[in-house]
Amino acid sequence: MHDFAATVRWTGAGSTGTSSYTSYSRDHEIDLPHKPPLLGSADPAFRGDPGRYSPEELFVASLSQCHMLWFLHLAAESGLVVREYTDAATGTMRVEARGEGAFTDVMLHPKVVADPGELATDEHVAALHHKAHAMCFISRSVNFPVHVTPTPIHVLA
Repeated sequence: MHDFAATVRWTGAGSTGTSSYTSYSRDHEIDLPHKPPLLGSADPAFRGDPGRYSPEELFVASLSQCHMLWFLHLAAESGLVVREYTDAATGTMRVEARGEGAFTDVMLHPKVVADPGELATDEHVAALHHKAHAMCFISRSVNFPVHVTPTPIHVLA
């Protein structure tokens, strides 16, 4: 078993607190043990500060991070030498008329740059992505599809 801890502290009370829906800031800090604080807020669509991280953005990023870390692990284990990895991940969230919502899907678009070799093929990379998706703790914990659509591998000359 592994345990994780985070402290979320609201910093947006101002002088009036929650006296009305528009009276308070959504600003908060996320403190993780032994790490600098993350400055959070609501998404701008929900009166948040666009210069701070929203929970929805961090959620999509965590799915992308988890997949990447598993992919890199599996690549190293298989002998594929990866030099670069980027992912332009996106997520779609449906919001109902009463305000509640849920993610409907997340799309991962990983791009891999690797050393030349017999394993540096789109087929091998696709197999690693498939296994990474099956191993990712976070994607295994959500109730919506996480799609992985890798771009063709770029092999260094």
